[in-house]
Amino acid sequence: MTSATTEGPPPLTTASSDATAEPLTATESAPGAGPRGPGRFNSPAARAWRGRFDVKASPYLYIAPFFILFTVVGLFPLLYTGYVAMHYWDLLPVSPKQGEFVGLANFAQELTQAKFWIAVRNTFSIFLLSSVPQIIVATFIAAVLNANIRARTFWRMSVLIPYVVAPVAVSLIFGQMFADRYGMFNAILEKIGLDPIAWHVDPLASHFAIATMVNFRWTGYNTLILLAAMQAINRDLYEAALIDGAGRLRQFRSVTLPMIRPTMIFVIITSTIGGLQIFDEAVMFDSNNSQTSSGGSSNQFLTMTMYLKDLGWSGTVRNGFGRGSAVAWLLFLLILIVGAVNFLLTRRIASSALPKRRRRDRRLATATQADDSPLVIQPSGSARAQEETR
Repeated sequence: MTSATTEGPPPLTTASSDATAEPLTATESAPGAGPRGPGRFNSPAARAWRGRFDVKASPYLYIAPFFILFTVVGLFPLLYTGYVAMHYWDLLPVSPKQGEFVGLANFAQELTQAKFWIAVRNTFSIFLLSSVPQIIVATFIAAVLNANIRARTFWRMSVLIPYVVAPVAVSLIFGQMFADRYGMFNAILEKIGLDPIAWHVDPLASHFAIATMVNFRWTGYNTLILLAAMQAINRDLYEAALIDGAGRLRQFRSVTLPMIRPTMIFVIITSTIGGLQIFDEAVMFDSNNSQTSSGGSSNQFLTMTMYLKDLGWSGTVRNGFGRGSAVAWLLFLLILIVGAVNFLLTRRIASSALPKRRRRDRRLATATQADDSPLVIQPSGSARAQEETR
């Protein structure tokens, strides 16, 4: 009886003229076929190198799309605007001076224009009337929404409704409310016996009206950002403050505000950028001259972005693109300066409060040690004298 045997593939043989070819072993390979086994790309050294490369290079690959997009739509326009700002540039290339290098002449010309400084004054006034109250009110509303109140989800969603409304719709509604003749606010003032306010004529009144539109739209947005920061605070800090006898106001001042300082700096910086670049609300508020964006009959609410648009796209200003690009770079530098000042002031306030907190903690620790130490009765003067006599 024969046993069943399993026949495998025939062994590899080397091409030889000899009739008796010897089979190849497992570690050998045919000529020209290359090495068998893991190979140099699958060796442990190659895998270790790929692992190190992946750890070092993959983070840069993940963030590369943002920087590529920023370079295309952010950095390149900024640099090209600086290039145009140093050249004679019209909207329509009909002048023989088109593209002529002028250096810093456009900057010098704008710094001597009275209209430019009026735009700077109006921009700062609207920025202060909008950003400062906006951040204060947003912080207060976020603290209220962070408390244990009824229907918290409803109120948190409600504060974001003004943000989703179109800026044009907000400007049209508030433009009618702040109308000079038949506006709602002037009607209320007349009902209580006060004189109506020329909202579109008086500079401060027009700045207040435009700032009200900005506050209406952006207060809820900043509220949600600050609310998210407040919810990330460890609740043990509030419990410890409550045990120490701190009330709601003291907890907010000593626990909440220091813990949300990084978020507060972010909100201040973004509010500064948005406040100095205000355009939509001011243009729509000027209902009579909205086509030319003049900012009022006497430029009483002309902002820097409106002035930039008038220079570059009106078509009536010589070297309009060159001068407008110079204004854009001056606005950019102004935003950098104001943002840096806000950042330094915020850090200075926080750092000045830190030593006071440390001194208070040391006093509390000293008082606690004194309470835990045994009571020692010091002898009076007469008793000490008697002991010395003995």
